[in-house]
Amino acid sequence: MNTLTIWWDGAADGPTNMAADECLAAEAERRGSLVLRFYGWSDTTISLGGFQKIGDARQVEAIRGVPLVRRPSGGGAIVHGSDLTYAAAVPKSHPWGASPQVFYDALHGAMVEVLAELGIRAWPHPAGGSTPVSSPKRAPAVTVDRPLHDEAQFFCFDRRASGDLVMAGPAEGTSSKIMGSAQRRLASVVLQHGSLLLRRNTTVGNPACHPAVADLVVGLEVPDEAVLSLAWGRRIARGLGAMLREEDGPFLRGMESEVAAQASRFREEWWTARR
Repeated sequence: MNTLTIWWDGAADGPTNMAADECLAAEAERRGSLVLRFYGWSDTTISLGGFQKIGDARQVEAIRGVPLVRRPSGGGAIVHGSDLTYAAAVPKSHPWGASPQVFYDALHGAMVEVLAELGIRAWPHPAGGSTPVSSPKRAPAVTVDRPLHDEAQFFCFDRRASGDLVMAGPAEGTSSKIMGSAQRRLASVVLQHGSLLLRRNTTVGNPACHPAVADLVVGLEVPDEAVLSLAWGRRIARGLGAMLREEDGPFLRGMESEVAAQASRFREEWWTARR
């Protein structure tokens, strides 16, 4: 059946969230359909990309003392706690599971449409980063307001990849990244993590404190996380032509022992410092 199932979870620590996301991937395989989980963080937490070096993290003074967790997915480090975080999983046999960019663009494109309905203009960063794209209208020609955005940058929001969402920056002619995602392609399932930066996280210092949607909109309220996630889920389902199933309880319900067992690995120093 062509179904999108969505769960809304409360705040949890980093290891619990990463373990739940791995269980989400298994659930996508079991159901044979797209599944989506929204969740929060009990404390400001840095999630490291699966291939980032722990030594690089420990050299960033701005995040010293902040809890670290290593994601199973790639990408750059993200400061969580003031963002809308999601995990999505889909079987590789699904139309959105065959190509990494197709899955990425489908979810990000739906967010562009939801933000537009709220009066917030965002657009996907184009492949190559050389020319603006149209989504749904031609994006303004802008320059980046930070150094070169590539995989050498430690933080996710200092990078640019095709399909990342950006908005006009705080200074005229600049842009700021507001949403990025990263994937892990398993044997039969694709797990994708992502973050929409809603508010600037003031618990960390520069360069970890990035401009957020709240800094970039003028005269508009920052969307409520619950309202925004629901609208986004419905837009994704519409784009997929799928039936939307909104679960009335958290994904963790009934899976506490399984998630706790998985979380023990993410709490271990050998996992966090494996690179």
